[in-house]
Amino acid sequence: MDFSIASILALDGLTNGAIYALLAMATVLLFAVTRVIFIPQGEFVAFGALTLAMLQLGQVPGTVWLLLVMALVATATEFWHDSRRGVPTKRKLRNAAMTLAVPALVTLITLWAAPAKLPLMFQALLALAIVTPMGSLLYRLAYESLADATVLVLLIVSVGVHFALTGLGLVFFGAEGFRNPSFWDERFSAGALMLSGQTIIILGASSALIVMLWLFFEKTLSGRALRATAVNRLGARLMGISSNGAGRISFTMAAFIGALSGLLIGPSTTIFYDSGFLIGLKGFVAAVFAGLASYPLAAVGAVGVGLLEAFGSFWASSFKEVIVFTAILPVLLWRSLRDPHSDEE
Repeated sequence: MDFSIASILALDGLTNGAIYALLAMATVLLFAVTRVIFIPQGEFVAFGALTLAMLQLGQVPGTVWLLLVMALVATATEFWHDSRRGVPTKRKLRNAAMTLAVPALVTLITLWAAPAKLPLMFQALLALAIVTPMGSLLYRLAYESLADATVLVLLIVSVGVHFALTGLGLVFFGAEGFRNPSFWDERFSAGALMLSGQTIIILGASSALIVMLWLFFEKTLSGRALRATAVNRLGARLMGISSNGAGRISFTMAAFIGALSGLLIGPSTTIFYDSGFLIGLKGFVAAVFAGLASYPLAAVGAVGVGLLEAFGSFWASSFKEVIVFTAILPVLLWRSLRDPHSDEE
């Protein structure tokens, strides 16, 4: 291996690592705020890429109907709970309207825009608008009533949600894979390296989103509320911070990050209905490197996973996945020795 090959592999590793960094940070965010080890994070990646692929074909994606059904079920569930608590009818109707407004509007826009085959950028924004609200609705339907359950129970729920979303993905998109067009077709040479416009977009978008997340958590009231909930859920609740509201915001952010990641990698690789699981799992490995607690360490771990995958594919392409996932074992052993714990009663 000479320097030119190593530099090409390093660039490929950094590009993949930028995507894994976003997914790792979303995983850390959800675990810190809600204690949910969110295995279906990769399904948002696949849904984002495949929703855009359906729009490219001029078809209405099945994710639109999933979004609308989830909103209707969430509305009916909340209406029933409000009725049991004796909430006034006017307030119940207002809550129902707030839940249904965005999904209904997105559905109407999609029904109009899908056959029209509008420009790629508009279709990408529409795909984000379809997938992002699913995060909040998914939390309300699957996790909100179990917010105080143990981590193991929440993990079991996540496994069930993963299988459900994967099956729905097969129904919506079929077994055929799709590759989306690039957002920027230019190519730039830098010595032995050949930079594509899509690579620059991936690195730039990932860096910009990481900075925006930092500003959100440091400078905004909602971000500080999420940080408080992550530090002490009971203390945050006593201070008037809604744990349910924090969970909905965090899941919405995770859905947006997953969908955006799918749009970014869609032009680089063929995405199938079940491709998101493997991609999300690599983000989870990076999050484990950070102990599911530190955003900067999660980003560093993601870059390490991307580089390990790139160089592993060069030396032993058939075992690159094995190499990546085996790397988690010494990390777990090191953390177990570094942070000993006693069994809970």
